[in-house]
Amino acid sequence: MTPADLIRTDAAHVWHPFTQAMTAPEPVPVVSGKGAVLTTADGREILDLISSWWVNLHGHAHPAIAAAIARQAETLEQVIFAGFTHEPAVTLASRLCGLLPDALTKVFFSDNGSTAVEVSMKMALQYARNRGEHQRTRYLAFDGGYHGDTVGAMSAGVSSRFFEAWKEMLFPVDVLPVAATWIDDEAIGQREAEALSALDAHLAQHGAQTLAAIIEPLVQGACGMRMHRPQFLRGVVERLRAHGILVIFDEVMTGFGRMGDLFACLKAAVTPDFICLSKGLSGGFLPMAATVTTEAVYDAFRDERLDRAFLHGHSFTANPLGCAAALASLDLLLDPACTAARARIEAHHRTHLAARLAGHPLVRRFRVTGTIAAFDVETGDGGYTSSVAPALRESFTRDNLLIRPLGNSVYLLPPYCVSDEQLDRAGDGLERALNSLSPAPQRPAASDMF
Repeated sequence: MTPADLIRTDAAHVWHPFTQAMTAPEPVPVVSGKGAVLTTADGREILDLISSWWVNLHGHAHPAIAAAIARQAETLEQVIFAGFTHEPAVTLASRLCGLLPDALTKVFFSDNGSTAVEVSMKMALQYARNRGEHQRTRYLAFDGGYHGDTVGAMSAGVSSRFFEAWKEMLFPVDVLPVAATWIDDEAIGQREAEALSALDAHLAQHGAQTLAAIIEPLVQGACGMRMHRPQFLRGVVERLRAHGILVIFDEVMTGFGRMGDLFACLKAAVTPDFICLSKGLSGGFLPMAATVTTEAVYDAFRDERLDRAFLHGHSFTANPLGCAAALASLDLLLDPACTAARARIEAHHRTHLAARLAGHPLVRRFRVTGTIAAFDVETGDGGYTSSVAPALRESFTRDNLLIRPLGNSVYLLPPYCVSDEQLDRAGDGLERALNSLSPAPQRPAASDMF
């Protein structure tokens, strides 16, 4: 199929995600990938600086992961996971538990981030029911959180404002503020105190009726890579624990080294009751997810009555090919060379990229956590629908950079194989994109930001 035929057939039959077909440019046909580079049908080489929607850890078409999938495909490609088991799944579950805090010992496999979150929310509700805590009916989430596109995940992420079209489907979730921060943020202590005070007031009124709280720890992804400090997260969890509320960490994006540490819960020294994993779990090769919880939660479902079991599952639960990919990806992730690469990327963000961009007249709230760097572009219409986003994307496309702004928030979240030279190329493209925009008004005071 020629590139023209591919585009024509795509237009006739394919419905793309997060895309307004009436106004969007034609999709870019990609024929191959290697490392941090994607090659298009017309021979262009595009530098992937968002890990292809945050899933790719080690680079495209990594031979070790590809070989592991091929070996597994020759032995067992799929088997129902109800009543059966297999070594790749058991080994993966064991290895995941070995990397997470000690209390997290039970792994429930599913298909993607949304379902990992949905599993945690359903488990939390049934846990309360199985224990006779019928007064606990409320969920708690945090402003700007995004947790996926299934009904429970959408309900928890309602404050992200992505889900207006389906608001009639959603159930009520209480939403509390997060104290987002950035480099040289002098007012963060005050905002943290205000957010924790709001949480205290809410829990004083509703703590006994709240069954679970869900948060993206340290970085809220889809709402613009909003970052908060470990000490704030610890303060939130301490308050939830004091009221007997289950804690769910949505580490779909933050897991597997994105925070510098392997997981945000380790970086913050906090153990949740549930951790939701996906995206980087298989190294970006195959759909795969896991919800990991504690023995205490698991034991609440053990009973002679079937209706007290967790009657939830997916056709491809614990798919052997996905497990094989995940095991190979973990081998790469735990190699000292990968640890060094993540530290190198963070150092480059904090030095080279910050020096180039933090003082730009259009840049606000430059921030870094682990391998993620982000900033906001000064504009009169912020948020996901900001008019600045198409202009930025057009500039990045000209420079053959895969950078997908979240409205007026721009971020880099590269695969760990990215080189310093490639990061410098990204910095060049970011500067060009910013310089192509109209000058910004005078920079506001720090207290007016965010």
